[in-house]
Amino acid sequence: MKRGAMETNGGGARKGQYSAPALEKGFDVFELLAGFPEGLTISEIAARLDRSINELFRLIVVMERRGYLRKDSGTDRYSVAYKILDIAYRATPVQNLTHIAAPVMYDLARSAAQSCHLVVISEGCGLVVAREENPGPTSFGVRLGARVDLFESCSGNVLLAFTDADRIAAIVPRGRDGKPRSTTRLSAALRRIRRQGHERRQSPMTYGVIDISHPIFGFDGHIAAALTIPFLERIDGSHPVAIDDVQAFAADAAARISAGLGWHGEDVAAH
Repeated sequence: MKRGAMETNGGGARKGQYSAPALEKGFDVFELLAGFPEGLTISEIAARLDRSINELFRLIVVMERRGYLRKDSGTDRYSVAYKILDIAYRATPVQNLTHIAAPVMYDLARSAAQSCHLVVISEGCGLVVAREENPGPTSFGVRLGARVDLFESCSGNVLLAFTDADRIAAIVPRGRDGKPRSTTRLSAALRRIRRQGHERRQSPMTYGVIDISHPIFGFDGHIAAALTIPFLERIDGSHPVAIDDVQAFAADAAARISAGLGWHGEDVAAH
């Protein structure tokens, strides 16, 4: 038998598969902590993984030293560090997404005379991974790297609306009981968004801003991101571009980015 192969699945691997126990423990820690953004202590991690503290202590210390975990000095809780996000951004489809979206968003900001940003799902919330400023004298934008609530934000609702039901539990944030938050109260809104293919509504946080958000799909038909314009209203109504035209520009931009990612599916509203 080859070195590292397991004869049975008693050690977590089937016959013919290789096993790397220390690496697997590290992945177990990452996957566990992904569901606890507030962090866990080493004893809590050990208890939830059904392992001894001695098994995990050196592993977690090294993961912290390498920058993959961060430790709260006040509570001794460990959580996943942003280094994971940086690596994911550089080495996964997010990089491809932003590369394809950048020139489209540049054109969109200029044709719509509004700022726009791109949001993906990350660690139970939305994460702004790209933005383009309105080139005009006034604008309203969202900071790159900002996190948005999936349940309350326009972008978040679009992401949830076009996410398969069996994947929702894996992406939504968890409550204090450790269980995923329920999307039941959003059911009607999510159905409406799916039916019309986008969302447009008053910002829940900022007066004078109407959020317009359209889904972007990857080659596999799954939602990859939400393209959002925080439409800044003018008191006198003298917008350079009317809001209906801005929405049309956003829909076209989302379709162009989706096509760039390899998606050539049916109309978004029927997806």
